[in-house]
Amino acid sequence: MAASSQKPLELILARNLLASISTPAFLVNRPGDIIFYNEAAGMLLGRRFEEAGALPAQDWVNTFGPFGEDAEPLPIESQPLTTMLRRNRAAHARHRIRSVDGTDHTVEVTALPIIGADRFQGAMVFFWQVES
Repeated sequence: MAASSQKPLELILARNLLASISTPAFLVNRPGDIIFYNEAAGMLLGRRFEEAGALPAQDWVNTFGPFGEDAEPLPIESQPLTTMLRRNRAAHARHRIRSVDGTDHTVEVTALPIIGADRFQGAMVFFWQVES
């Protein structure tokens, strides 16, 4: 396998961490594509990662959200994950996501950057359901 196709060690370790916790969470790479989400996230979304696979950021937004009050997807530019990716710092927000069965969920979301070898590698994003 060529070195350029290997995932950074930090992302491998982050995936192992997320797979072992019961807080819904997903992992994104440097461009912002979802490269893994855990079982707890799959239960909330209604689709396991093994069924969905990796998703480009725009596909994630169109399928799961976040959605605004008008039920339209929020622009990628205004999402906490985008803020974190562009500014390389933690970000937090409350918004709505939609499971594959059409059920909306209000969630708190926190995105944390993953830095390795003095370089941004991706992010872990944790979310939990809250009362509307």
